Amino acid sequence: MNARRQSVALLLLPLLTLLIGIGSSRADDAPVKLELIEVTKVWDKAPHNAFTDLIRFRDQWYLGLREAKSHGVAGDGDVRVIRSADGKHWESVALLDWGPEWDMRDAKLNVLPDGRLMLNTAAAPLADIGSRQSLAWFTNDGTDWSDGPHKVGELDYWLWGVTVHPDGAIYGVGYGDLKNRPCTSRLYRSTHGIDYATIASTMSATPTSGETALLFRNDGSAVALVRLQGDRSRIGTARGDYTEWTFKDIDQGTGGPELIELPDGTLLAGTRLLSGKVRTSLCWVDPEAGRMVELLQLPSKGDTSYPGLVWHDGVLWMSYYSTHEGKSSIYLAKIRVKPAAN
Repeated sequence: MNARRQSVALLLLPLLTLLIGIGSSRADDAPVKLELIEVTKVWDKAPHNAFTDLIRFRDQWYLGLREAKSHGVAGDGDVRVIRSADGKHWESVALLDWGPEWDMRDAKLNVLPDGRLMLNTAAAPLADIGSRQSLAWFTNDGTDWSDGPHKVGELDYWLWGVTVHPDGAIYGVGYGDLKNRPCTSRLYRSTHGIDYATIASTMSATPTSGETALLFRNDGSAVALVRLQGDRSRIGTARGDYTEWTFKDIDQGTGGPELIELPDGTLLAGTRLLSGKVRTSLCWVDPEAGRMVELLQLPSKGDTSYPGLVWHDGVLWMSYYSTHEGKSSIYLAKIRVKPAAN
């Protein structure tokens, strides 16, 4: 290196060190550290297995997923529900469809206050693949799924994120109008999971609003993580009747987001991250500051994400799908959470 280049390098070194320090300190700000205990492939029966959700119901694990030939709308998509007592040995308990002229999409699972298990999904008509009809099924025992499908929500507003409030009400975030864009997010409320009333007609008023994870915190507030088009996301908070939301932009693209609050109040998001190598990761989120910090990358790449998150016996369980082993398959991970100080 000549003297001039050496001089420039020495001048840039403090700046480079500062930038590296800023980048690394972001993860250091998180209140927890995450450690992957194990990850196991649990389902790969179809050519394309994707779009998961996970829940505990009657002391067993239930996992919802979509089986099809491909990621896109192709007319062969069905929703499969599988069950396991230990998270290792799985059996199919349901294959839900709405006829050959419809393609079934993402599955969302919730346990209702009356003890039933509810599954929400959406169907795309092959005659107009840009349209959506949201649907719901209910079961008392996890085996009999004859109570459904019920049409729910507004046509072409995909009721993608559905969550049961601690008071027993059912809230859902839909995005659309999928046929007559631009797309915005709407917040709905229901008593029984079939008839929904609009609570906030323009909850996230952006022209590219999409999949939204909705979470009610222990302090009574609500948090929503919204997927936007490209390399941005939004995170919002609300209190009271949840009609007024405050959103902040996140300079990070996401896909298939899900939120969970840990017993200590820490908020984590499971999602696909688009910066650099596409992967499924767990992130710490600070909604008031509009921050999302990657803490743990799961074994994943390419066509991946759409996790389900459950806190059980002091361990975070996470379902997701990925193509890192070639075929799009369903995986179940167990993650240990430790205080960052340790």
